[in-house]
Parts: sequence; C-alpha cells; structure tokens
Amino acid sequence: MESDNEKLLLREKEIVCTDEVLENVLGNELFIIYKEIIQIFTEEFSLEPQWRFYKDGNAWLCKVVDKKKTILWLSIWENYIKTGFYFTEKTGTGILELDIDNKIKEVFDVAKPIGKLIPLIIDIDQQKQIKDLKEIVRYKKGLK
Repeated sequence: MESDNEKLLLREKEIVCTDEVLENVLGNELFIIYKEIIQIFTEEFSLEPQWRFYKDGNAWLCKVVDKKKTILWLSIWENYIKTGFYFTEKTGTGILELDIDNKIKEVFDVAKPIGKLIPLIIDIDQQKQIKDLKEIVRYKKGLK
C-alpha cells in the first residue's frame, strides 16, 4: 500500500540492518533522530530494539520490546521513520488523554481497526516529534 511519495526502504534480505546501512539510507539528519530514538528506547525505557527481515512485509522491521511485550514497530521509509503502535479498544482510550499533538489523537480516533487492534502510526521526520513518541511509549509500556 505504498503511494508514489511513500517508499519503504530496507527490502533486501541480504543487506543486514547495521547503523552504517541505516545512516546510508536515512541520510545524516534522519539518522541522528533515529539514533536518539533508539537511545531513548534502550536507556530511558529499557526496551530492546530487534531488527529482523520479515518475509510477509518483504522488508527489515524493528520490533521494540519490553521483555516479551511488543511496544511498537519501527520501519524506515524514504523521508521518515515510521513508528506503529497497536492498541485494543480498551487500552486505546488513554491515548486521547495523553499530552501529545492533537493531530495524532485525531488520526487515532478515526483509525480503522486491524482485527481487534487499533493502529497509531507516527511518521517521524523532525526532532520535535520525539516528545510525543516518548509519551506514547511511556503509556504503552505502563499498560498491564
């Protein structure tokens, strides 16, 4: 489901997702944001990013986990880093109460469920978006 201006990168199974590869595809500015996000995940939230090649999506994706619980998915696109969270109807209600950008809440509020899960997607291309990302990670990690 890619449109012309959206291009998922890292589609070659043979090219392992190292920092060097990521810096190459993201470019310097986005790579700095990526490194900051990963550092926040690992140091602030004790999460573990796991890069793997997924055959169903035919791309490298990063599953960010807290022990066995998936907190979010991260993928690399041509001009941004896509982060995807999934909530149930019950856990999703708390999103609307978070101190995050209203656009994120509005999009989430009308998001179509995938099965029983409601997706919350943020395309990150600017440093200032990290604050919202942290709020959502904190919320998701705190859910039982």
